Amino acid sequence: MSLYGTMRTGVSGMNAQSNRLSAVADNIANANTTGYKKASTQFSSLILPTTGGAYNSGGVTTDVRYSISAQGTFTYTTSATDLAINGNGFFIVQGTDGVEYLTRAGAFTPMSDGSLRNTAGYKLMGYEYSSTADPTIVINGYDGLSEINLSDGALTATPSTAGELAVNLPSNEAHPYSKTTSLVAYDSLGNTRKLDFTYETTATAGEWALTVSYTDPDTGAVTALANETLEFDSSGNLVTPADGMLSTTDLTFGVGPGAPILNALDINLAGTTQLAKEFGADGDVNGSGPSEVSGYEISADGVLSVKYDNGDLIPKFRIAMANVQSPDKLSPLAGNVYSQSTDSGVVVMGYAGNSGYGTILSGALEDSNVDIAEELTSMIESQRNYTANSKVFQTGSELMDVLVNLVR
Repeated sequence: MSLYGTMRTGVSGMNAQSNRLSAVADNIANANTTGYKKASTQFSSLILPTTGGAYNSGGVTTDVRYSISAQGTFTYTTSATDLAINGNGFFIVQGTDGVEYLTRAGAFTPMSDGSLRNTAGYKLMGYEYSSTADPTIVINGYDGLSEINLSDGALTATPSTAGELAVNLPSNEAHPYSKTTSLVAYDSLGNTRKLDFTYETTATAGEWALTVSYTDPDTGAVTALANETLEFDSSGNLVTPADGMLSTTDLTFGVGPGAPILNALDINLAGTTQLAKEFGADGDVNGSGPSEVSGYEISADGVLSVKYDNGDLIPKFRIAMANVQSPDKLSPLAGNVYSQSTDSGVVVMGYAGNSGYGTILSGALEDSNVDIAEELTSMIESQRNYTANSKVFQTGSELMDVLVNLVR
């Protein structure tokens, strides 16, 4: 047995325990870090071949592993942009270097430039929302992603495009008879415009003339926007127009390229009847006036909607998610983010709630998966083992002194 080998083995053991203590220190320091995944140190023995009946001491090596796939508990907050993933998957964020990374740290805050950034300064990425189809996903890459930016939602007005108006026209009223009801629509700048719907009997039974008009409140000028003849069958049901639709013409207010305009509206009249009952009306027109942002809502499947103070909830983005075949093999980087490694497998893109991906919890944060009691126990074990290995080194050194003193 080599005395130098004994000393080297003792040093190897002390280095291994030092690495374990370093991992424990990181874990304890990040016990309250959102989305942090604990590190653990695994030991592997080094055995040297025995020759000539002499034992050659080896040593020990360490390998640091990360429990990235182990989910932490949740802490609930009052901020809708605090996000946690319940299940598999990672948020995709972009650093100041323009490179995309994976993270479970979802403490995102709206910034002055409209971006959503987490505590480490990484921007949340996703896709612009479409009500007609999901965006095309590049399954094995980040192409097509865009920064989730809320700056364009600071103030908005939605012009009217369609509406519906169902009235009952009294069949027992003598000719001539007329009745007017109104709907409020919104022009391209969010101004309210009152449209008058005037119903008048004609000389033909079961037939009414409908006129849609706008009266300028300043000048009193009346502009006709639509004229339609309504016809009813013997049961009082509307038969003309056959599709029940009425279209108005465009109406421009003022002159110049910045003048507001009320675009043509498609009004659904299908519920209109002619029955022996007093005049009654029920209807609505879409659109809204100027409104400020009052908050945000994020659904379990990752659709981020802007909430306005007039009650409108408008979807803007869909948060992207990603996963890999071996999450524990990802490469951890500063800022609680991860990058793909040769052992982790390729990045696979998807959406929250889809097969293989967890759901998003809004107003929640994933806690660190560090167990303080377990880490303190590991720290005590490492301290004892480090001391024992130092004794091996010390004993080998003392024996070396004895050997050197033999020649005196």
